[in-house]
Amino acid sequence: MGTAWMATIYENQTVKTYTFKVVVEPDEGGYHAYCPALRRCGAVTQGTSAEDAVKNINEVVQMIVDELLEDGVALPSSSIT
Repeated sequence: MGTAWMATIYENQTVKTYTFKVVVEPDEGGYHAYCPALRRCGAVTQGTSAEDAVKNINEVVQMIVDELLEDGVALPSSSIT
């Protein structure tokens, strides 16, 4: 099961939209979810249902994106639309 996570960031009067692929798969006792583009940053989580896993990975991706932008680290180029 794949989905996309999107965020619109307002930077100095410029609007940027970031889209990240998110993968949700059944796992023993629930589901796990990860964002391939941000996996090296820890974008991996789980949930008791697919919906929980999507909710959790959205929160994780948002935290990672916020932190990377705050630290001035470039996001993966494939995520910028």
